[in-house]
Amino acid sequence: MSVWKQLALSLVVLIAAAAAWVKFFPGSDKVLASWGIEWAAASTAKPEKAATEKIAAGGQRTAVVAQAVTSATINDRLQAIGTGRANATVTVTPYTSGRLTEFLARSGVRIGAGQVIARLDSETEEIALERAKVTRDDAAAKVERMKALRKSSAVTEVQLTEAELELRTGELAVHDAQVALDRRSVVSPISGIVGILPIEAGNYVTSQSAIATVDDRSSILIDFWVPERFAAAVKVGAAISATPLANPKDSYSGTVSAVDNRIDEKSRTLWVQARIANPADFLRAGMSFQVAMQFPGDTYPAVSPLSVLWGTDGAFVWVVDDGKIKRVPVRIVQRNTEVVLVDAPINSGDMVVTEGVQSVREGSEVRMAGENQPQANNASGS
Repeated sequence: MSVWKQLALSLVVLIAAAAAWVKFFPGSDKVLASWGIEWAAASTAKPEKAATEKIAAGGQRTAVVAQAVTSATINDRLQAIGTGRANATVTVTPYTSGRLTEFLARSGVRIGAGQVIARLDSETEEIALERAKVTRDDAAAKVERMKALRKSSAVTEVQLTEAELELRTGELAVHDAQVALDRRSVVSPISGIVGILPIEAGNYVTSQSAIATVDDRSSILIDFWVPERFAAAVKVGAAISATPLANPKDSYSGTVSAVDNRIDEKSRTLWVQARIANPADFLRAGMSFQVAMQFPGDTYPAVSPLSVLWGTDGAFVWVVDDGKIKRVPVRIVQRNTEVVLVDAPINSGDMVVTEGVQSVREGSEVRMAGENQPQANNASGS
């Protein structure tokens, strides 16, 4: 194809595209008027004027589907995944080394604080305690003799003081031997449930050997992380709702028990800890929870996503005002699955067009889908 034919074909395509843009693009008349092309702006207004004259003469109004504006709160709900842990967890270890002779607790049973879980061999400590008691008793008898002799001035005050010092030393030796013997018993420092016992009686253990793990599950602590935009809103004592991912039908109420003092630089999240009661002991440490929190956010008008259109000056909606169309510019605040939150001079209950938006223009009269058409006056006036 020759060059002049190609140029002619390109010119025709451009003219057709320009004509289609002038005819169908919303707001084209304003753009052309701003460019100083008054004749084109006037030509684009003629169909609207003709439609208006037709309606005034008793013609049919454009049928549209409209939906009432509602209101919604932005960022009013926080959801996060957290991990539960026991209110208190202790790994019990012996004070000293020795051979484990017996277990006095079983896995899965509840024990109290100070209850003996296991015992180590203690023959040496028992002998040391008896020896200390003999020494103490001998020192006590000596003090009694010294007191009797002191009345007759047979001993000096210094000798009596030395005897009393020996008695005190003997009592301390007894106490020391008793502590050493008591530490051959492995006790639980907290109340809770005993986990699986990792060793058997007869094993040699050291102060680093884990004898048992005890969990206090009277309440469950949930660690979760929230985006930094909620950092100022999360407070200690705020209510939360926790749902176990393994049992979505169950829901537990609790409160925030602790908030970290800094934002994690890598994830840009804040560590939050919440506490929920576990009186029936259904929950376990390590369970995963979906945590939800409610916040009082800002309220905005909510419209259907189908009603939001875009023009040269941004987003807008068509509002039905007393049967006529009015174009209202909007600023989108938040998009959700069902509604779009916008910042605009519209109120709850206002009707916005959701279907038929291509057939309406500023100031044109419309009717809601399902309304009866007005009867046109005939020439005889009947």
